[in-house]
Amino acid sequence: MAAPLVCTRFSDNYELKEELGKGAFSVVRKCIQKHTGLEFAAKIINTKKLSARDFQKLEREARICRKLQHPNIVRLHDSIQEELFHYLVFDLVTGGELFEDIVAREFYSEADASHCIQQILESVNHCHTNGVVHRDLKPENLLLASKVKGAAVKLADFGLAIEVQGEQQAWFGFAGTPGYLSPEVLKKEPYGKPVDIWACGVILYILLVGYPPFWDEDQHRLYAQIKAGAYDYPSPEWDTVTPDAKNLINQMLTVNPAKRVTADAALKHPWICYREKVASAVHRQETVDCLKKFNARRKLKGAILTTMLATRNFSSRSIATNKKGEGSQVKESTESNTTLEDDDVREDKKGTVDRSSTVIAKDAEDVRIVCPNKTFSQHSTNSCGSARKQEIVKITEQLIESINNADFEGYTKICDPHMTAFEPEALGNLLEGMEFHKFYFDHVLGKNRGINTTVLNPTVHLLGDDAACIAYIILVQYIDKQGVPRSHQYEETRVWHRRDNKWQNVHSHRSASVASTSSVFSPSAISK
Repeated sequence: MAAPLVCTRFSDNYELKEELGKGAFSVVRKCIQKHTGLEFAAKIINTKKLSARDFQKLEREARICRKLQHPNIVRLHDSIQEELFHYLVFDLVTGGELFEDIVAREFYSEADASHCIQQILESVNHCHTNGVVHRDLKPENLLLASKVKGAAVKLADFGLAIEVQGEQQAWFGFAGTPGYLSPEVLKKEPYGKPVDIWACGVILYILLVGYPPFWDEDQHRLYAQIKAGAYDYPSPEWDTVTPDAKNLINQMLTVNPAKRVTADAALKHPWICYREKVASAVHRQETVDCLKKFNARRKLKGAILTTMLATRNFSSRSIATNKKGEGSQVKESTESNTTLEDDDVREDKKGTVDRSSTVIAKDAEDVRIVCPNKTFSQHSTNSCGSARKQEIVKITEQLIESINNADFEGYTKICDPHMTAFEPEALGNLLEGMEFHKFYFDHVLGKNRGINTTVLNPTVHLLGDDAACIAYIILVQYIDKQGVPRSHQYEETRVWHRRDNKWQNVHSHRSASVASTSSVFSPSAISK
């Protein structure tokens, strides 16, 4: 039976503890139920910042979560509405993401992948039985109940979930995450429960080899692949996967939703219900290695998105609208782990942008910044925006200068203590904190005096009032051991966030560099 909606003050029953995460209009904090001492996770939504449409979504999410009670779904225990805040009290899941747990295991086989997808399908089947379509199945929403070995997989985040009647097919709007969208959604055709099965097929494919079946940096080409169902099983990684596993993927990734396998039928597939006999039990190290890189790419994009969310704005490369004013608006993005929903970006009759959106045009100067209490005109945006862009360029040059001078103290003053960056000597390792940076300042930088570093062609994208992303080319010049002048260059990106009127670098990433004629260390390589 669904948990009833309780009308009371949150503080009467719960004591708030540390912050666990943050979104555009919400924060998640650990809390303790006073009369039992049990720990939960409270999603606290600032309702005064929500539009009427956002509030409807919140009510929809709470209503759906209340009726879903399953071991493989993060359970909603309480829903409390107060004057300024709405509290959703969920299970406290402490095991982290499923995909992160897999790469940390000493042993991972096809049989383990079968057990993982079985639990995911159990959660999806429960949703579908109760008339719910999740619409955003992806690795970020697959969590583990605890860090104990064999902990249950939990499906989370029903923010995009919808309710359907039976096998109802209708156009519910464009929603989901690019790499996991089904062909019928991309074709803007009526859809229903089968969209979740398609996403499960994508997830199973990744679970077996560590990379997705559909991938392209260009979103239009990505969508073309998905609509055509254009995936394959390349050698040698797929040679060791059993035919039964491929057969289940084929049934899930069937373009025609009417012929796509259901969750209930998938759970009866031999590769799942007879895994001990059918699924291979051989360790898949190559899958683990690929999955590490896949996770790192997701975390990079997540770090940038989190910075954008912290300013209560979202960015979009373009907005495709129906010229007749009918139908939905689609937010395009090349970020494969960014959730999209067609009504997240919309304009009112006066041409101002809803405050949940920041539109970043192709021209870096053509930026409209939207704050919670006001919308800047294009003229005022250009004047204040240009000043902030210069500010970002200046602080970036200051940071690079601290690297050139091996000034770790100066470097730490400009960087967030929890900043993320990729380790240069091992592609795919995403690091957090300053220990790695300290190592390079202590052991490498001091030995490489005489290196000159120049910032070329800096381009700044403002992400609201308090965040920005800068991309530029680094030119490194030095004298090699034979006394010959050398130089090489590479591209670098940094994400900045302003706290208490102070800019701090929260993430940095260096793209693949041009081959160098010398093995000299590049000072900025610590941000690879």
